[in-house]
Amino acid sequence: MDPIREGATGAAVEDIQARLCALGYEADEAEREAQTFGASTATAVARFRLDHGLPLGAEVDTATWSTLVDEGYRMGDRTLYLRLPNFHGADVRQLQKCLNILGFSCGEPDGYYGVHTEAAVKQFQESQGQLADGMAFPDTFDAIDRLHHVWGGKPAAGPHPMGGMGFARAAEVLERMQISMTAEDPISRNVAGRIWNLASATTDKNGLDLVSTPEQSRSGDQLVLVLATTPLVGGSKTPNLTTDDIDTLPQRIRTACESSRRKPPLVRLELPFGLDYDGTFTTGDAQTFAVMLLDAICAAFS
Repeated sequence: MDPIREGATGAAVEDIQARLCALGYEADEAEREAQTFGASTATAVARFRLDHGLPLGAEVDTATWSTLVDEGYRMGDRTLYLRLPNFHGADVRQLQKCLNILGFSCGEPDGYYGVHTEAAVKQFQESQGQLADGMAFPDTFDAIDRLHHVWGGKPAAGPHPMGGMGFARAAEVLERMQISMTAEDPISRNVAGRIWNLASATTDKNGLDLVSTPEQSRSGDQLVLVLATTPLVGGSKTPNLTTDDIDTLPQRIRTACESSRRKPPLVRLELPFGLDYDGTFTTGDAQTFAVMLLDAICAAFS
């Protein structure tokens, strides 16, 4: 496009002024009414370029216009999915920030809907019992908006490694929370049993107990956990959390509970694929998973 600079008039100038004002860069009312690119509009453009890492200047060239359009998007304005070239804009960056805070890591929020953002969207959708296709439709945005009380006003650089809980903090959570846990297969039952043993060794007032099925959860439970080593059956609405990223698991557990409409919340924790009694899964592996998962559960509610 040909650069639009001071002295220009018309609908294109009016559009530029409207976009700048919507982003907080004010132009004089007289210039806006006359659709004239005057001194105040030039100042607003120069400030916008400076704030967004563009070369110094007061004209709207192709790069400035593209950035101005990108910054005008708000999360939910459009459906987002993985494509080439990537979707990019302020709406993508806001989505990335929200997912990071909720425990679904996109990496550094860069405003580009790439493979890491798609993977995080899939994880979030799965945690909400939605079709995990990585396409951010209105139902995905609605689910994120319902969790505004979780991510609103929070720093967006995370998630950060949680680190070990510590004995005293873990004991406090286990005494305060009432959680029922069950499992779908022999390996996950092995891990669940070890989690219960660890919890019982942490405090004799342990509120975590084992049940045969989710339907046998106890009155007063604040959470029902299901361990499994197989993918969730298609069509199920149960929130399903993979456990491959243990650092973000506490926040993802918390997010799944916060967003659940079932009382008590039912959350499925999926151990890594391919675990089997073929000599590759040992008692040491089971104990390692048990320690990591109990730590994540306690960290989620500390």
